Amino acid sequence: MEIQRLKEIPAPLREIPQPPKQLYIVGDLPPLDTHTYIAFVGSRRNTGYGKQVCQDMIAALAGTNAVVVSGLALGTDAIAHNAALANKVPTLAVPGSGLDERVLYPRSNLQLAREIIQKGGALLSEYEPTFRATAYSFPRRNRIMAGLCRFVFIIEAGERSGTLITARLATEYNRTVFTVPHSIYSPTSVGPSMLLRLGATPITSTAIFLEELGIVKKTIHERIDMSETEKLLCNHLFEPRSKDELVLLTNLSINEIASTLMIMELKGLVTERLGKFYLCS
Repeated sequence: MEIQRLKEIPAPLREIPQPPKQLYIVGDLPPLDTHTYIAFVGSRRNTGYGKQVCQDMIAALAGTNAVVVSGLALGTDAIAHNAALANKVPTLAVPGSGLDERVLYPRSNLQLAREIIQKGGALLSEYEPTFRATAYSFPRRNRIMAGLCRFVFIIEAGERSGTLITARLATEYNRTVFTVPHSIYSPTSVGPSMLLRLGATPITSTAIFLEELGIVKKTIHERIDMSETEKLLCNHLFEPRSKDELVLLTNLSINEIASTLMIMELKGLVTERLGKFYLCS
């Protein structure tokens, strides 16, 4: 990975208190004037619910000008980067270390970092390339994500977490903070519940998410590139269903359903998780 020093600090970062004095990069930053940067932040100990929310929201960004930004950490960060790669959404990782592979943190996500670069994404850090992550480097890294992005999406957060530091910084920088409702019995609901009380924008569907971003996408039923079989399956996917369930509901053969679903996945109409097919927004 070739590490370069940015010639100029991006404008949004020049406006924050304590702007970075230098930035190092591997890969290329999508132009900030033509792309919408969104930071996805959450718990390292994510729940299944948080994972699904993160994946679904990022899947909804496919085909838009969005850039998914996260911190390369375990949990939500890795989920966000992988979801972006899976949906061909540009992604930017901002680790709490330098960018040299010998120090890149966490070590367990080194292959993910390589994949981000291989697929056209980028790594960004204000630290010297061989700087090793420390306890203080992560909160400082958070201000880079909050400052660079116009929107910050808090997926999950415990009562005391770096995620809430990012949310506070985003508010101070006049960025829009999104979050989602959680079960009141979940320990990772503390952060989102607090943010909602403080005025964060609640996101309850991918449609509302896109609306808040100012992104207008055609609904599936407005698309004209769908076959009659695809439309039929869409009509039965108002809730997640397996191939066998679709056979019973449509009287189509399993082979016809399997091949049609494969085409629909390529078009971004559906996504599969644990044997169930979900309709994309």
